[in-house]
Parts: sequence; C-alpha cells; structure tokens
Amino acid sequence: MGLFILFFFIFYMGMRPISIFFQDMAAYAEIYNLIQNGREMTVNSDYLFHYFMVYSTKIMSDKLFFFICSLFYILPCYLFSKKYAGTYWYFVFLIFVGSFQFWPYGTNGIRNGMATSMFILALYFYDRKILSYLIMAISLGIHSSLVIPIIAFAVSGIYKSPKAYLYIWLASIPLSLAGGSVWENLFGGLGFGNDTRSQSYLLKDNINKEIFAYTGFRWDFVFYSSFAVFAGYYYILKKKVKDKFYIHLWGTYMIANAFWILVIRANFSNRFAYLSWFLMAPVIAYPLLRYKLFPNQYRVVGGVIAVYYLFTYLMFLRG
Repeated sequence: MGLFILFFFIFYMGMRPISIFFQDMAAYAEIYNLIQNGREMTVNSDYLFHYFMVYSTKIMSDKLFFFICSLFYILPCYLFSKKYAGTYWYFVFLIFVGSFQFWPYGTNGIRNGMATSMFILALYFYDRKILSYLIMAISLGIHSSLVIPIIAFAVSGIYKSPKAYLYIWLASIPLSLAGGSVWENLFGGLGFGNDTRSQSYLLKDNINKEIFAYTGFRWDFVFYSSFAVFAGYYYILKKKVKDKFYIHLWGTYMIANAFWILVIRANFSNRFAYLSWFLMAPVIAYPLLRYKLFPNQYRVVGGVIAVYYLFTYLMFLRG
C-alpha cells in the first residue's frame, strides 16, 4: 500500500496538466518557455532553482521539468519515513501526503515545496553533519525563505530545552495578539537577503481579501499547528522520550511556527506557516512509530491519522 501511494502521488502530481488552475505553475511554465526561446531572465534570489530551470530547458520539456520537480518534492518524504520508521514507514508517509497544504505546495508553490523537501532530505542525513548542512544550504538556494527553519534548526541545536521551546510558542500567541502589525513591520524590514517577496507579503496591503482568505489572526490555523505542539509536549515531557534527534526536530518546528504566529496577519500568511507545517508529519509520527508508548499503540496510530487528516478534509470542504 505504501509503494502504491508513493508511485500514485509521484505520477498523479507529476503528470498533471500545465494549467492556470495551479496558479504559480502556469507562471513557471511561461518563464520556462521564454528561456527555451532564448530570453534572458533576471534573477535576484533563489539562484539554484533558477539555474536548475535554465539547465532543464536545454534537455527536457516543461512537462518533464514539472515531473522532476514532483520527484524532488515527494521522494525526500519517502526516504525520511523509510529511515526513521522502518517497516512502519507507510504510516509516516501517509501523514506526510495527507498533511494540510501538501498538495498546494507540490502543484502551486513549487519552489517553496521543493526547498522544504530538501530540508527534510537534510534531516534524513542528520547523522552526517557536513552533508546535512550542505543540503540545507541547497534548500536555501532553492527558496530563500528557508532561512527561517534553518535558523530555528541552529537555535534549537544550541539551546536544547524542550520547556523553553514550549514557552516560546505559548508566548508568541499573546505577543501576536497584542502587537498586531508591529511584528509584520519589524520582520518585513529585515527581509530575506535580496528577496523582496517577504516585504511584499508582510508590508503591502494590496491583496484582495475576498480572493485570498488566509489573512487575519487565524485561530483555526493555530489550532492545527497545536497538533504538533501537543505531540512533542506529550512525547518528550510526559512520556519522557529522550531522543536527541526528535528534541532537535521539535525545537525547530516550535521556533519556526512561533515566528509565523507573530506575523500571522500578513498577506499569504500560509507561506510562512508552511515553513513549520512541513515538519508536522515527522513531529507527530516519529515517536509514535519508533517507541512503545501505549498498550494498544496501533489503535492510537489509527486515531491520530484519522484526526490529523480530518482537518485537511474539513479545509477542503470549506473550499
């Protein structure tokens, strides 16, 4: 079943038609065809993705290019699941592909999705530090917003205190409520290197709010984020799981998600949210499938998968 879902997602996502329905995909296809026709494109950030696209135009069609992008997006999730869950990898992978926003970031926010998957690949090589850091640098070159989880990873690697991560996350909610747009202005002024998209998302107010609904303080999204918060709290502080990798992983999620809560009112806030949400599947599933924590553990696994996917399904119904 796991292999079936793996290949189904690769081909179903990778062989989709090039359509404006997928929004950014159509824009990427237009740029791709312009480069194939000899047009020089100016690039100010995300150099690795740009050069990957330029090289691809010389050897493959735009449809094959998007198929390769899907491979880069999905395979790291499979490799991570296989390494850390062993024979039970299917359950971790199922949570990955059933995650809220997994589909949009493979078909619309393609560059961001590839970058986050490269970060997951870096976690796959966690025990080989140099290679892991190199792949994180690659993820940053694909999409500069990955500076947020990379910084979170560095901070949680230095300061290894799960309780501190929890306090940081809890404090971010009242700080965001009290601070309002102060945080968007603060972080928008910092930017991400030469990339002006972050300032645009954080500072500009020219987005049609009726078309784009992910604005304002979204309690439903905070509730969704809290699934991974509670999971780490329960596994580490209640069940006393002493796994250095997992503590580091949870700390990375908590810090990155706290950043998003501070800027939750920003335009396209979900793009900042995904910089932590892409880690929710391993945060929730890793200890559950690696350690004996409950008498009827696989009933718990089934319940967790059902409840976790329910949010995705409800958001789909909401449209």
